[in-house]
Amino acid sequence: MKHRRFALAAALAMSGCLAAACGGGGTGGGGGGEKGAPAKPLIGVDYPRSDTDFWNSYIRYVPRFGGELGADLKTTNSQNDISTLTANVQSLVGQGVRGIVMAPQDTAAVAPTLQQLETKKIPAVLVDTRPDQGNAFMVVRADNRAYGEKACRFLGEKLKGNGKVVMLQGDLASINGRDRTEAFNECMKQNYPQIKVFGEAANWDGAVAAQKLSTVLTANPDVKGVYMQSSFALAGTLQVLKQRGLLVKPEDPKHVFVVSNDGIPQELKDIASGDIDATVSQPADLYAKWALSYAKAAIDGKTFQPGKTDHDSTIVQVRAGLLEDQLSAPLVTADGGTYGGVPSVKHDDKSLWGNNLN
Repeated sequence: MKHRRFALAAALAMSGCLAAACGGGGTGGGGGGEKGAPAKPLIGVDYPRSDTDFWNSYIRYVPRFGGELGADLKTTNSQNDISTLTANVQSLVGQGVRGIVMAPQDTAAVAPTLQQLETKKIPAVLVDTRPDQGNAFMVVRADNRAYGEKACRFLGEKLKGNGKVVMLQGDLASINGRDRTEAFNECMKQNYPQIKVFGEAANWDGAVAAQKLSTVLTANPDVKGVYMQSSFALAGTLQVLKQRGLLVKPEDPKHVFVVSNDGIPQELKDIASGDIDATVSQPADLYAKWALSYAKAAIDGKTFQPGKTDHDSTIVQVRAGLLEDQLSAPLVTADGGTYGGVPSVKHDDKSLWGNNLN
């Protein structure tokens, strides 16, 4: 994954942008500027939660990239509650924002909010999650099915196609939880049918994940793999393994292979120490950068179409009225090897945002 810095013009002139819509630019609805200069666009950003390292990293990146784009930001935090998100969006609209960036964790219940924004002609850009229904200007997301596939391939190869693994799921009310779960299960069934998968719904809650992992290990002490669908489960998983004498180095026969999702700095450190074995690096920095870039593009009247972009991703049409920019999210391992045909990058690779957070 290449992390390239773009000037403002390049950030908004991605391949896939229709030539007819790329000329000119509108004036923003908020912010100052010198007399006679276009006002800065006012963009509302709702943070989905602030109780995980991944989302706290995203929160740190938002003002940085907002400043690079020359945008004024109004921010709220819905704390993983859809009713709070609805109220926050209404508040942002009342403050005059001309575009909204949000990451709804309940991808079914967000539809009425999207409809209200569409009626008011306020473009919405969704980060990390895709709505089950409703339109948005753009979804900025990585391929979450690929997350489950990559975790499956890694564990399947490490277990040599036999044994038991626990999948600590997120929330199946979220498209992310469903995508990761379905892809992991399908990959295991097709490629490693001798591996038994215990799927445990944890609702993106670390305490719930730890309790369910402990219960499965009590009944199945021969479990040899854990797939955490997010780093929300990291601390609890390691604590449970430590309590049972299973937090040992990879060369120890008692080692339980652990794959996570997110790519936060702590995961990279844990791969280096041998406490976990892999993660999928979800690009917190690029989520912030491109979500804000698309929001500004929408305010400026630009449009996009499916195809390759100039930032190593692909815009796909999910359905009529909904495009998704699928950003790169590599498998990260200790050795940078290839597992079941899936290449990985080493944990200390400088292209990983988790190695560049400051």
